[in-house]
Amino acid sequence: MDERKRHINRLKAGASYFGCGGYLSRIGTLNRLSLYNTLSFERLNRKYGDIKKYYLASDQNWQQTFYIMLLRTMGGMDNKEAFTTLAHRVAYAHILRERMVPQNIEAMLIGASGLLDLYPHDEYILNLKRNFSYLSTKYSIEKMSAEEWRLTKIYPNNHPILRLSQIATLLTHTSDIMDRMLACRSGEDVHRLFSCETLPYWVNHYTPASSKQRTVAKRIGRTKTDLLAINLVAQMQYAYGDYIDNDKLRNKAISLLEDLPAENNSIIAQWKSYGPLAQTAFDSQALLQLSFEYCRHQRCEECPVGRQILSSIERKSDTATEIEG
Repeated sequence: MDERKRHINRLKAGASYFGCGGYLSRIGTLNRLSLYNTLSFERLNRKYGDIKKYYLASDQNWQQTFYIMLLRTMGGMDNKEAFTTLAHRVAYAHILRERMVPQNIEAMLIGASGLLDLYPHDEYILNLKRNFSYLSTKYSIEKMSAEEWRLTKIYPNNHPILRLSQIATLLTHTSDIMDRMLACRSGEDVHRLFSCETLPYWVNHYTPASSKQRTVAKRIGRTKTDLLAINLVAQMQYAYGDYIDNDKLRNKAISLLEDLPAENNSIIAQWKSYGPLAQTAFDSQALLQLSFEYCRHQRCEECPVGRQILSSIERKSDTATEIEG
């Protein structure tokens, strides 16, 4: 086995625990930033490809696409597919037609989810069901099955019904969600946009007709709005900016990621065990691209970091050969 192949195999052997993290922690800041630029733009372009599929499936309607991505991102990892299905069942055009009546938007979203069938009914829930019965006929909305949702091991504040109520409030108070997202320049802007509460009923209920709890504001919290900024707003700014070839929008997306703190998850924690490798969301997005597109598939020869490591080893080997010669 030649020397290069041996080094490639060593990189692949360390891919499962992100072994190149040691190299990233040792190189200069400018060099690391250059690698992060490459990886972050790769990720933004890959996400644009995903967004474009929803755009084409929405009859090339950007408002519907922004709405789909809003619901999908609010669903998190557990329920993003169910939220996406719901966004197709209850179209953004229906939301706009009913937005002057908050209870109607809530009835469409929660009613179409099928989740009300799992819970007992009080007067508020019965009214939601009656409203949905009327609106589903008006707009030909097909109700989902409750089985499409994952409800086990879900924190109360992340329950799909609570998230749908928050979305209903947001869409009631926001006439054009697309324009509002495109206007965001900072994490604080995103927090102000999404920091909305539910309708009053949910202030002391986590699930329908549950026993009343102490009054707790069910506002979308800072952690969630930061994730929305990273995984929704910045991605949509970049995607739409790329679609209309607008550098200002693309740069706004980058600035937003640089304004936000790095994500706090198990993957980023593993990278940070090698040193302070992620300070901003721009950094953590680069490391996620590295993890999912290269390390996971042992694509070390194609990886920007892997190629740089191999080039460094080869240069040292050539220098040693020259000295010996």
